[in-house]
Amino acid sequence: MVGTFTPSQELARVIDELELVRKTIAARKIQGWGAIVLGATGLIIGSLLNSAVFAIIGVCMALVGIILLLLLGNTSGSYQSRYKQEIVSAALSHIDPSLTISPQSGIREAEFEASQLFATDPDRYSTEDLVRGKAGQTTFYFAEVHAEYKTETPTKNGTRTEWHDIFKGIIFAADFNKNFNSTTIVRPKDLTSSIGAWFKKNIYSFDDSNVVELESDYFRKNFITYSNDQVEARYILTPALMQRIEELNERSAYCISLSFIQSTVYIAFPLVHNYFEPPIFKTLLRENLLADDLNILSFMHGIVQELDLNTRIWTKG
Repeated sequence: MVGTFTPSQELARVIDELELVRKTIAARKIQGWGAIVLGATGLIIGSLLNSAVFAIIGVCMALVGIILLLLLGNTSGSYQSRYKQEIVSAALSHIDPSLTISPQSGIREAEFEASQLFATDPDRYSTEDLVRGKAGQTTFYFAEVHAEYKTETPTKNGTRTEWHDIFKGIIFAADFNKNFNSTTIVRPKDLTSSIGAWFKKNIYSFDDSNVVELESDYFRKNFITYSNDQVEARYILTPALMQRIEELNERSAYCISLSFIQSTVYIAFPLVHNYFEPPIFKTLLRENLLADDLNILSFMHGIVQELDLNTRIWTKG
């Protein structure tokens, strides 16, 4: 947990201004969806009573609702953008002045695939809210990612397309200050949980001969470690680092996954909801407005210390 964030007078004025925008958006959403529900009700009644009048009224009401929601597009986009660029950005500076956020940027799909955390390439990919920073000598960045693959099943009426999560959460990347000659991946062992199931295709090109047997009881119980260089894998995963990964995993809501590639360590943190999003139906004028965002930001920032990445025991070469 981090301390309470007290906004400056200037930021307080921005929050007051955005609160008025939020109220407008909330009211329009209620009106829009209310009109759509009434319209659908009118269509149902018109169908049951065979009444053209009810059906026409229903269509008109539904159209009004749709138009109200469509007209919110620019207002909602501006509200979201200002919330992130002004309010969340201030929260970042509260934790560390070096932290910056780029709401429209993220982890590139090519890098997501190159991290080798997941074997399945996404058919649909989105990412946002790229945060960059530097703690000591270690540069790092992280962003929200949602990657999905699709399955298509032939049916008598055509083809049924279904979308499945590969990963939804935060991908964190940091400089490990060593160019690895091998690829080492640490993935969750428990594949029976709904979160662990996201990783069940994460075998990549490894097989049983690439499993690294480590001395840590915690690792053997919770993770499977693969590497195409057993010696380097043990050089990377020292007892001290494994202890830190254990502590990091225990602090995480769901089991994490890691990969060590070239000079970068990647960590995948599954999440069940988005962070950094402005509220619509809750007021901005509350003390705990940024509580969740501050906690996740502080958690990500603390990974550098958690994994002791500032201890430069190697040099790149």
